[in-house]
Amino acid sequence: MDGIARVDGADGVARLCAGRLDELDGASLGARAAAKARAAADPVELPPGRYEVVLEPAAVADLLQNLAWYGFNGKRHVEGQSFARPGVAQFDPAVTLVDDPTYGGAMPFDLEGTPRTALTLVEAGTTRAVAHDRRSAAGAGTSSTGHGTPGGATFGPIPRNLLMPGSAGDPVDPAVGGHPAGGPVVGAVADADTAALVAPMARGLLVSDFWYTRVLDPLSLVITGLTRNGVWLVEDGVPVRAVRNLRFTEAYPRALGPGAVLGLGRRPVRQPDRFDGGWWEGPALRLASWNFTGGASG
Repeated sequence: MDGIARVDGADGVARLCAGRLDELDGASLGARAAAKARAAADPVELPPGRYEVVLEPAAVADLLQNLAWYGFNGKRHVEGQSFARPGVAQFDPAVTLVDDPTYGGAMPFDLEGTPRTALTLVEAGTTRAVAHDRRSAAGAGTSSTGHGTPGGATFGPIPRNLLMPGSAGDPVDPAVGGHPAGGPVVGAVADADTAALVAPMARGLLVSDFWYTRVLDPLSLVITGLTRNGVWLVEDGVPVRAVRNLRFTEAYPRALGPGAVLGLGRRPVRQPDRFDGGWWEGPALRLASWNFTGGASG
């Protein structure tokens, strides 16, 4: 379910993907989206450059999707088009990635009849595996991981149910829609998880969402794309101004690399895949650096 609001050209969106209808709350999502849209009014332009960022779960979902399609895809790995190097500490120790197609009651086997189980792709920063169907597994001299899908011969085996666990600790209250971080831009911070990551920032950007992301270099997974649905300048832990949308060019593995992850939220939020019923689930992230290369219309 999406909550969508638009006020005087400013957009606000809140999304939630759930396995049960009673886990969806349209009123809460709508209220959060409306608060975001109001908070995004009168944006200012910022110069290009590298900024510390807090990425909300919708933006994190884009990271997970591109990592899955172009990094942990066994076909691309066999063809030498993937950054993934099993056994190498390619990510920050805070990063663990698990593909779990059985979570939420999915079929227990793939299109080729191979049993499906949870597959740890990254464990505490170290790449452990990539996804295989029978075709890519034969090329790699290994066994299928249960990722045979329609179109796999063309696109390769893609882990489409990717989870990034949150940080250790008690869960935060998920129903703090529109709660500000104590600054003048009320509604910029959607929940307590995000507020906790924004609070230590001396200067950076709070980013709601990414869209229109495209791969420039698959081997290093350099992506270009745009921000969407709200960006705010943060100073001394407080969102002080809405910012016009920005274009970025960033290598996703570098942005999540050793020493680059400054904080994770405690509560992963599931975001729907728009094409085939898959999902991407991760918490808000605070990253040391994100490369913004210019402005964007809209």
